Amino acid sequence: MSTIAFDAAAVETGTGQVLLHPLTLTLTQRRVAVIGANGSGKSTLLRLVDALQLPTAGRVHVDGLDTRAEPAAIRSRVGFVFTDPAAQLIMPTLREDVALSLRRSVPRRERAARAAGVLDRFGLTALADRSVFDLSAGERQLGALAVVLAVDPTVLVLDEPSTLLDLRNTLLLRRTLADLDQQVLLSTHDLDLAASCERVLVLEDGAVIADDAGPAAVAFYRRRCAEQLSPGAPGSPGSRSGGPG
Repeated sequence: MSTIAFDAAAVETGTGQVLLHPLTLTLTQRRVAVIGANGSGKSTLLRLVDALQLPTAGRVHVDGLDTRAEPAAIRSRVGFVFTDPAAQLIMPTLREDVALSLRRSVPRRERAARAAGVLDRFGLTALADRSVFDLSAGERQLGALAVVLAVDPTVLVLDEPSTLLDLRNTLLLRRTLADLDQQVLLSTHDLDLAASCERVLVLEDGAVIADDAGPAAVAFYRRRCAEQLSPGAPGSPGSRSGGPG
């Protein structure tokens, strides 16, 4: 399994806003979830792993590779699935999207067969030549996942992958992720999905406030949310000092 290491990694904007406080931890588990309120720093943390975001302080390493020094090597090992699959499905059909993702790693003569195999693996063969605009949200999300996994990354990062999905497709996504060989790091508001992970990080205001096994971390987060809704708690409806999140 891969190793993702944060060494005092922090992210701050040019205006001094802290998006992620200094973070030091190592992730080696097969399934890791990141949970927390919107704006808590989940996406920032995930983007550090794929060098989509570079730390303004500290370092991030994936299998010993420094994201700042070797971003291209990092992206060859780490696959990133965005919340909205439209960010990754840029060709008219899924077959063309998967083939496009293979252009740098697979010889032209082998791409068609490789693309067909990937689509079959995800049960997308019947949809391979249909316009991506005619696919459901769940089908597009699985298509985006197929595009990323076609190049066989060692680490898969997903930013709130079930946000646009109904219950049926959420369950299908869970089953698909459970069967993958890759190390998976994901952010989610689906607490059942988070609880099924070996390790869960709870973020609040850019800081990790809990780091535990799935069920324990989710239970902590539920208690934390309940406490924040108590009358008089900061940010609660009855609090004078609280404001919108």
